[in-house]
Amino acid sequence: MLLKDFEMSFDRVIGHEGGFQNMAGDRGNWTGGKVGVGLQKGTKFGISAMSYPDIDIENLTVEAAKIIYYKDWWLPLQMNHFKPAMQYQMFDAAINHGRVSATKMLQRAIGVNDDGIIGSQTLKEKYKIEVNDLILLFIAERISFFTKIQTFDAYGKGWMNRMALNLKLATQDN
Repeated sequence: MLLKDFEMSFDRVIGHEGGFQNMAGDRGNWTGGKVGVGLQKGTKFGISAMSYPDIDIENLTVEAAKIIYYKDWWLPLQMNHFKPAMQYQMFDAAINHGRVSATKMLQRAIGVNDDGIIGSQTLKEKYKIEVNDLILLFIAERISFFTKIQTFDAYGKGWMNRMALNLKLATQDN
């Protein structure tokens, strides 16, 4: 069951993240995590040079990206503790914003200390909220997060379209 849920979530995220891009003004494309710092290697399938400086980003395959996402993202996020509808939402946020930021969004949505660690308190409180309510609260946190990003004027329309699609997908997952 868990692997099937991962496959569905992965396929959806890859649909958002797309292929290779290497814009000089995107900090994720630089191995140093800042524009102009390190090597400009780009981003592909959401795998960035900033997070994976030793990977040949341009030649990354979908299968290699899938292994990275499962090992470095799905398992550490403890997706086995989430209902499938929330698995995708959490996974998508983690890929888009980083694991710690996504976890903090979840924690704010459920009203616990936002320390960025999925621990026993976060899991306990998460189970108390009905999944549809949790998804709505979580996406509200994501939207709020997006609006505070300096490049919102340039990329905000695309981000909001992503959130609209995530809401539609949530209706299919329940």
